[in-house]
Amino acid sequence: MKLIKSPIFATIVNILSLSITLFFTIFVSIDSAFILFIWSVSIFVILLIINVHFKNWKYVLFNFVILGVSIFGIYKYLDWATLKMYQGDQVELKNGDLIFQTSLSKQSKAIQLATKSNYSHCGIIYKNGNDFYVFEAVQPVKRTPLDEWIARGKNGHFVIKRLINADQVLTAKTLKKMKSEGEKFKGKNYDLTFEWSDDKIYCSELIWKIYQRATGIEIGKLEKLSDFDLTSEVVKKKMKERYGNKIPMDEIVISPAAIFDSELLTTVKEN
Repeated sequence: MKLIKSPIFATIVNILSLSITLFFTIFVSIDSAFILFIWSVSIFVILLIINVHFKNWKYVLFNFVILGVSIFGIYKYLDWATLKMYQGDQVELKNGDLIFQTSLSKQSKAIQLATKSNYSHCGIIYKNGNDFYVFEAVQPVKRTPLDEWIARGKNGHFVIKRLINADQVLTAKTLKKMKSEGEKFKGKNYDLTFEWSDDKIYCSELIWKIYQRATGIEIGKLEKLSDFDLTSEVVKKKMKERYGNKIPMDEIVISPAAIFDSELLTTVKEN
């Protein structure tokens, strides 16, 4: 018991467990690292309870400091690793690139089933100084730092696509017009019912309209709601929540899958 109460023992346990977590983060997978991180924090909590029970307040404070420094170190590594993932030497991101992910939102599974695609969210990449951000339709339409956007998706997975003839089409003048068109949507509410109007807007609709209005290019085939697979119980439940008994089957829709599968795009990065 004396050993357990020792600040040196607690410090070693904290650092060792979090170091193992960091190792798994770097060399194995983020999912494995998360499990180990929960384990290491659990050990910390046990040590904390013991020291609080024996009123070793200076040990409690000391262990909090060690844990905080360790967590901060892991956070900074993940931040650095994410940057390397999309700013590495293998690919140079460009203004106007499109990025796709599997969203963790409540509607994501329904979108995946209805469109038969792994991807349920997308946005446009722009560069501001040395930093990249994603212009996206969430609640509301806004700019999100690229690393934050990636971290928000399932397992941090993403795919980046680009117009096949981007060098010819996406001139400085065209990109300026794209951003200008995007500003018209900035701050607008997310469209939960996927209506083909500018009052509210959803992610793939934002991409399609910006590109179409700024370049004249239509990325992805427009469909009707009736074209999707609405047979799944997950999809039916979501449709019932959104539309009740009056589902607008003839509503024009552009899905993330339609844009992702467009022959006008080529994949430039996938992690």
